Amino acid sequence: MGQSHIFADIFNYFIYSGEQVIDPDSLEELDTREVEVPYGGKDGAGQPVQRTRILSVNRGSFKMRNNEKTNVMRVLDRKKISYISHAYKPDATMSGEEIAALLGEDADQVFKTLVTQGKSGRYYVFVVPVKEELDLKKAAQAVGEKAVGMIKQKELLPLTGYVHGGCSPIGMKKQFPTYIHETAKQYEKMFVSAGKVGSQIELSPDDLAGAAGGRFVDIV
Repeated sequence: MGQSHIFADIFNYFIYSGEQVIDPDSLEELDTREVEVPYGGKDGAGQPVQRTRILSVNRGSFKMRNNEKTNVMRVLDRKKISYISHAYKPDATMSGEEIAALLGEDADQVFKTLVTQGKSGRYYVFVVPVKEELDLKKAAQAVGEKAVGMIKQKELLPLTGYVHGGCSPIGMKKQFPTYIHETAKQYEKMFVSAGKVGSQIELSPDDLAGAAGGRFVDIV
């Protein structure tokens, strides 16, 4: 079996629950690690560019067809926000720091998305560095609640449309008040989940805040 078939089988099994979405015959070997895909407007002129980082699989690198987008990417495309997508072998047991190390990223720039519920019953989204933990007292103060608590894992999918390990602040079923830890502003780029385990996006903190309706606050 060729490497393209292995790559396709991995993604079809873990991301698409066995559905044959990625055709191995449509994958082509590359000698580069990044491709640029312009979108929007005639010939993409004057429009933002999506850059897709290609990770090697065994000895080769492979490019997926451009229709393999997550909901997060489609939201960003509609808003004409530039981003870079990163893919890695899906593994929901990996920590954010392990994923950052795998992709050669600074873990301080990699953020996780946490969903909470306040005493009032309202839901809130917090985006914090993977190396840190959400300070629930600071979080409650930021949203004006007496207290907030993490929702149960089984509640995540029906509430947001995302699974554990693949939750993104962008493109949830409903947009909840969103708060991003203020250290994100220190960086030109930051990384968050693209809405699926094994998929990540890189974009500017201001663009993330704009896409998610987020505010920068101290929450760790």
